[in-house]
Amino acid sequence: MRKKVKIAVIALIGALLALVLYVLDQHSYRMIERAVVIDTPQGRLAGTLALPENGSGKFGLVVFVHGDGPIDDSYNDGYKPLWEKFASVGYASLSLDKPGIGGSSGHWLEQSMEDRAQEIVHAIEWARSLPEIDERFIGLWGASQAGWVIPKIVEKEPTLAFSILVSPAVNWISQGQYNTRAEMLRDGRTEDEIEEREAYNARIVQLLERGSSYEEYLKLAAPDRLLSRDRWAFIARNFRSDASDELTRFTSPILLVLGGQDINVDVEETESVYREKLPPGLLSLSYFPDADHSMLRKRYASSEFSAYWAAIFSPRKLVVDGYAEELAQFVSRFHPLLPSARLQP
Repeated sequence: MRKKVKIAVIALIGALLALVLYVLDQHSYRMIERAVVIDTPQGRLAGTLALPENGSGKFGLVVFVHGDGPIDDSYNDGYKPLWEKFASVGYASLSLDKPGIGGSSGHWLEQSMEDRAQEIVHAIEWARSLPEIDERFIGLWGASQAGWVIPKIVEKEPTLAFSILVSPAVNWISQGQYNTRAEMLRDGRTEDEIEEREAYNARIVQLLERGSSYEEYLKLAAPDRLLSRDRWAFIARNFRSDASDELTRFTSPILLVLGGQDINVDVEETESVYREKLPPGLLSLSYFPDADHSMLRKRYASSEFSAYWAAIFSPRKLVVDGYAEELAQFVSRFHPLLPSARLQP
């Protein structure tokens, strides 16, 4: 009996060890991650520079521009599979903690979209001085709220090689209206309930347009949808954001990436505006019917439980098939593993 128990214990330990090794392997990425700190007039920015692990010479660079929220440099490791994919085609990736997150000073809720653009400009200027980076092949990747930030960056940095915009926002107010209705329809709310919420949101917009104080907002605010003072100030600073006319500033190629399950952004409107406003010949479109706002697979977008376990056991499979490959193929057009940056087998 004791022998059987001993064998069972040994088998269990072996299985647990194999599981741990498997998880560790899944979170081991083929790239070199280097912690960086960039000093700017607005404060310290901390983050990560991810480099191809076997390359030599100069690499292209993708600078990451976050969406909304308190995001660290790796997006809780969510960016790492994409960094790895860029590294596989000779590109480094640079991503920073938002102000007040991780090692960066300040507070991200105190920023305007112009402030966000300026910090990326500082990051690009810093990256140009690195011996590993080929300044001719620096581009941007940005998601959601980055749709308001990236056009401001390209106006200041007209020599950027490319921009990748994933589920970008166009107009702050219309995006909010679309998102409200789409979420409530998904949750099975009635038309009367939706119209009631839309009327409430319209009253909030009126307060913003009048420049109302937080105290005035509190008199109207619904207790179950109460914004913090900092969030109210952030919205008041940025709610007029609209990228429509700013899209004319682009002079280098753009990859627009949209998902068919996106309930945050009206992807049909976004595509229409981009096609209308961008200079001819710059736009490429990638559309993934089963992807949500973050390019997650449909089954993970609808289940936090499933997404959590997938993030542990198969982080590279969280996003839809072809997404990372399409982005890598796009950037390869500009820096197709030049001889000076050939990767070693």
